[in-house]
Amino acid sequence: MNRTVLITGASAGIGAALARIYAAEGWNVILTARRQAPLQALADELTAAHGVTATVIPEDLSDPAAPERLVATIEARGLTVDGLVNNAGFSRVTGFLDTDLGAHRAMIQVMLTAPVELSRLLLPGMIQGGFGRVLNVASLAGQMPATGGDTLYGPIKSFLIKASQGVHLETQGTGIHVTVLNPGYTLTEFHDVNGSREQVSSAYPAWMWMDAARVARIGYDACEANRPSVTPGVMNNVMAGLARFLPDGLALRMVANHAKRLDRI
Repeated sequence: MNRTVLITGASAGIGAALARIYAAEGWNVILTARRQAPLQALADELTAAHGVTATVIPEDLSDPAAPERLVATIEARGLTVDGLVNNAGFSRVTGFLDTDLGAHRAMIQVMLTAPVELSRLLLPGMIQGGFGRVLNVASLAGQMPATGGDTLYGPIKSFLIKASQGVHLETQGTGIHVTVLNPGYTLTEFHDVNGSREQVSSAYPAWMWMDAARVARIGYDACEANRPSVTPGVMNNVMAGLARFLPDGLALRMVANHAKRLDRI
């Protein structure tokens, strides 16, 4: 019997890459994001390539009612969720005070509240069945000091890292694996959407970037191995380590210089 995984933010980038890996591994997939057309195209691709069932349920997770509505729709279709990938996300790089309050609210809802609610709604069923996988896509930014400009992104991802670790500990011995994936710079649509593609591409050499398929494979394998956390890439692990061990003042200056470098380009 094939397992079924729900993947949020599945229309592109790491989410789509994870959907391809789960399908290749024999999982049926439930794909959700705001845009139906790319979801349907991906669903058709996965069914043709792997013979799995790919269900498309468009949903806007910035709506506070969306997590419960999404789960209700899944249940109404008679589907059981054995795995959850909380991947949906975006960032705002215009600064804390220059970003509309509604945009801040949407960011918190999509990237912090929705993963918490979906996990809380779906984990009891997984525990009852004695099997489950939860893969939360955070970021290297969650392991670094916060930056000015993209002010809330790092703190939100830091919350997701800590929450994932807590749930990982709480579900030990139940058949549930909970892992948080912390990508660094990854070649996806993410930087195109927030308007920073030109800056970040010019600021950092090609060897610092990873492709979405590689990041997704590392995340999938880590979750199957029940690792609490994984950060892809040697350099990303070096940066995360420096951020942990450097004095706060020095670490903040390092991140501030990073932001200034982007601004100068």
